[in-house]
Amino acid sequence: MSDPRPDLWGRRDLVTATGWAAVSLTALGSVGAFFRLLFRRAPVRPPSVFQAGAPGDFRPGTVSDRFLEEWRVYIVRQQDTVFAVYAKCSHLGCTPKWKRQADKFKCPCHGSGFTAEGINFEGPAPRPLDRAKVWLDRNGELVVDVGRRFPHTEWHHGDASVTVPGTVG
Repeated sequence: MSDPRPDLWGRRDLVTATGWAAVSLTALGSVGAFFRLLFRRAPVRPPSVFQAGAPGDFRPGTVSDRFLEEWRVYIVRQQDTVFAVYAKCSHLGCTPKWKRQADKFKCPCHGSGFTAEGINFEGPAPRPLDRAKVWLDRNGELVVDVGRRFPHTEWHHGDASVTVPGTVG
């Protein structure tokens, strides 16, 4: 007896075709992924520079948290100097909060304390806070770059603070 429908696929043929289709799609995807790896994708970095305003906007002896949410920095104005303290605890990276009444930064995670300058004096923090690069643009506005930070050993670097014009005699 011969098969009455020789042109139709049987169950075995359908399973075989489905298996080969899966193998082919997997191979095609692997080749595509391999060629995608050959081309470098540049990371998209958010901007790290922002305008903080005129130095006169910050009163001497104050710490401003105006840029804490967006840029993670405090702007500190001493008598004749302005600098930006990068708000990342040197212990485990939590964000220290400025406690105006106590005149210090206090880390909420493990209790590290820092002076207004960023120097550690209590808790487990092993070193002072970093400072962000600051400078005055040609209009006299304070510009901060959080992408360039200075550890305590580099605070003497000229870009770690700005001398406010007109305050040094």
